Amino acid sequence: MSRWRIVFLFLVIIPGFIAAFAGGYVLGTCRARTETPFNLLEEAHQHLATYGLYDLPEDNALAYGAIRGMLQAYDDPYTVFVEPPQSELENNTLSGQFGGIGVTLERLLDGQVVLHPLADSPAEDAGLLGGDVLAQVDDLTVTPGVSLEAIQAALRGPTNLPVHVQVVRPPAWEHLTFTVSRAVFDIPSVTGYVDGDLPQLGVLVVNRMAATTADEIQRTVTALSAQGATHFVLDLRDNGGGLLDAGVQSARLFLSSGTILEQQYRGKPVERLSVDSPGALLSLPLVVLVNHGTASAAELLAGALQAQGRAPLIGEPTYGKDTLQLLFTLSDGSSMHITAARWWVPDLPKPIGEGGLQPDVPVDTSQPKAYLQAARAYFFDR
Repeated sequence: MSRWRIVFLFLVIIPGFIAAFAGGYVLGTCRARTETPFNLLEEAHQHLATYGLYDLPEDNALAYGAIRGMLQAYDDPYTVFVEPPQSELENNTLSGQFGGIGVTLERLLDGQVVLHPLADSPAEDAGLLGGDVLAQVDDLTVTPGVSLEAIQAALRGPTNLPVHVQVVRPPAWEHLTFTVSRAVFDIPSVTGYVDGDLPQLGVLVVNRMAATTADEIQRTVTALSAQGATHFVLDLRDNGGGLLDAGVQSARLFLSSGTILEQQYRGKPVERLSVDSPGALLSLPLVVLVNHGTASAAELLAGALQAQGRAPLIGEPTYGKDTLQLLFTLSDGSSMHITAARWWVPDLPKPIGEGGLQPDVPVDTSQPKAYLQAARAYFFDR
């Protein structure tokens, strides 16, 4: 199955890098001010700056370490801190749009990063080819130790601003340099294809829940129907989530009525989000593919369809994430994700957070084609 191989951060299930901070003291010569934790932090910083053998790190390294240490003490795996480059990529991903040169990146086992230009992109127009090995982006030298997020951040930026890209091209392994002007791109969250073995079966691959996902689902269904598809597979495997509202809007496409989810913030009454009117895809024959990588807003979509008997789940138990994070952008472009509410889908046998959604049709996940074979059998062999 063809999939986008853009490597994204996970959306609302990104694991935080843990860095603790501690303040030293000189025994018997000082008294700690403990009015607030920040007084204590300032005191520790002053001692480090005054007596430390080494120079203090530049930029915001100490502040970032302090924030991570605070969040480590808070002890919630989904309350995390994200530095500016990754935060920018994440915001672009969730909005469904970015300014870049139009490539996907693939990291090989040896650490090399390979480019794959998108059709009609500035990268393709400039002469970059699929399989080119990325060597440098402006002043950033690409080594196995450089993260894909840092590379993506270097490739992206203001539109019409050129970026200099150096690649090594097989099989002659010649070094080539291209100047590419950035342009605005929509990042598809949904791709689709007609099953080669059964043309009546259309497959919607939803790789994340973005602001544009519900509209993309409708457009993709229309396109696949024009190719002869009559029955559809909603593939949510390895969809780590994204915007919870995108899950709600997508579920509304397939349902006629009822409650999609209930959620509750600390100290607040329960909120209920329901279907206001029958969805545009209400009568579409549908099954849903899930696996352990199906999480958060993708679980909400799958769970809402399962709870109302709208579509069976085929695959394996999902991840089991039922909390909502608020995203706050800080003054330097970094961001914090803070767990602020818990949500649940009414009428499920048990909460999603207790072991994830359970499939209606389990499959042998060691067999690559087992999922689609089960979908074909559900529709056409009964």
